[in-house]
Amino acid sequence: MCQLLGMNCNTPTDIVFSFTGFATRGGLTDHHSDGWGIAFFEGSGVRTFVDHQAAVDSPVAELIKRYPIKSQHVIAHIRKATQGRVTLANCHPFVRELWGRYWVFAHNGDLKNFTPQLDGPFRPVGTTDSELAFCYILQEIRKRFGDALPPLAELRAALREIADYIAGHGTFNMLLSDGSALYTHCSTNLYYIIRKHPFARAKLSDDDLSVDFSEVTTVNDRVAVIVTQPLTDNEVWTQYQPGELKVFVDGEVVE
Repeated sequence: MCQLLGMNCNTPTDIVFSFTGFATRGGLTDHHSDGWGIAFFEGSGVRTFVDHQAAVDSPVAELIKRYPIKSQHVIAHIRKATQGRVTLANCHPFVRELWGRYWVFAHNGDLKNFTPQLDGPFRPVGTTDSELAFCYILQEIRKRFGDALPPLAELRAALREIADYIAGHGTFNMLLSDGSALYTHCSTNLYYIIRKHPFARAKLSDDDLSVDFSEVTTVNDRVAVIVTQPLTDNEVWTQYQPGELKVFVDGEVVE
């Protein structure tokens, strides 16, 4: 299956270190070689890069490794195709507009017999179960809340119900963001870590690269990283329980 990477922080931060290790799994240290993508929120805009090439072979991925784009909300994905051909249209993350803001979504899993009726403006462009699920989520929250973004607690509760329903059709690990919060759901594998003062050195498990975060942060910084499998081998990552939905705002979990 695919792998997910998300970042949520309280100040714009680059994801070069984490993405370097993550991209290595796209065809070198793992077999997720059917495309990749990454999206950065910057204010009300979203900077999105996708490629149907394996991340280890993609010149665009090399750009991301060398270009420290700073963002408070990042979603990345490397693909192992289970449904849909290896094409650009089927590369995550997917982007749509709702309530005057962009929503970004990526999924790891395989949904069976998931054929919801889409009767609104959100329709898939590609042929993946993932994009279908994204369109369904947006359709359902719009039906529930109309034309206005609801309070976070109400939206979180609605997303929990919708995610539970979708997960009834198979594996549904997902990342979803509107640039104000990062919504995450786990069916099988998802881990997170929150880096904050006092910062320490971290070493990638998929690449010979380490960084001392105390040298590139301030005492006020807080960064949450969410991933399918831990990216470092010298830090303690927290594993989600199956069925958990967690929301991150400003680099911490919102209860």
